Amino acid sequence: MEGLVVVTGVNGHIGNNLARQLVEAGYTVRGTVRSLDKAPELDIEFVKADVLDPSDWKSALKGATGLFHLATIYATSGDGQLILDTANQGTENVLRAAAEEGIKRVVYTSSVAAIGSTPKGVVKDESNWNENFSLPYTRAKTESEKRAWKLAEELGIDLRVINPSGVLGGSFSRPTPSTDIIGDAMKGKYPVVPKIPLAFVHVDDVATAHRLAYEIDDANGRYVLAPYQDGNIHDLLKRARKLYPKMKFPRLGIPLWLLPVVVLQDWFMGLFTGKRLLTRSAAKSFSKGDSKYSSKKAEDELGLTWKSYDDCIHDTVEAYR
Repeated sequence: MEGLVVVTGVNGHIGNNLARQLVEAGYTVRGTVRSLDKAPELDIEFVKADVLDPSDWKSALKGATGLFHLATIYATSGDGQLILDTANQGTENVLRAAAEEGIKRVVYTSSVAAIGSTPKGVVKDESNWNENFSLPYTRAKTESEKRAWKLAEELGIDLRVINPSGVLGGSFSRPTPSTDIIGDAMKGKYPVVPKIPLAFVHVDDVATAHRLAYEIDDANGRYVLAPYQDGNIHDLLKRARKLYPKMKFPRLGIPLWLLPVVVLQDWFMGLFTGKRLLTRSAAKSFSKGDSKYSSKKAEDELGLTWKSYDDCIHDTVEAYR
């Protein structure tokens, strides 16, 4: 493919895999990172750019014909205001700079967090918006995607949005909360596991969706990527235990009504580890809904097919070994 495309957050799980796929497809790729010391091992151009510093983006985007905006903070705990600012103001800074540099087509990485997990029992699709803001991350993804759509209309940008579920698979420079579900379980950190509803997708398919959404002229709107839906964390680790019977994957699942007990246990363990896996606000968010989603629009309009559920697990496990 001709032309230069920019991938923000190229050292993230999706960004890393997307950049690799774009290079294989013949694109010239420039990746942005907040620190060049954290650039992944990719044969592309890297530039230092912080989404919260608008002065970084004129040079970062100069000469580009397309943009994939992925840079954000993916965390279920931590500095809530920083998570919100990075998503909201970061989106504003990057999209305004893109318009000033004449970039017309932008693929924006959102999440099913912006779709929401409620109402329970209903299959959610691109028409749904999250109304449950127990976590800064879910608020950030919802508000920033809405801001992206508003800016696209104002600035004349051809915007396409990808809404992936929990992203599994390998080739990450650092783990994510999604991959850590498997990584932490492999280390024996979960004697039991709560049945928190989550859907999953392979990172290779997420990268492909981004590329196709950029390439297909008729692509438009949002695309939910949740092929392995209507399940939960216990289901995932139960399957992992079957695939890897010698590993320390937990056997017992805890129903959602017992989540407060798990939160208390997690708080106590956090006193020693300095890391919280399940906060009270996270538990509140997870317990209200389910993981029923439709990926039909992505299948029909982008022609997506999916790597298997077992591939999602296998490739994640192998990345941690």
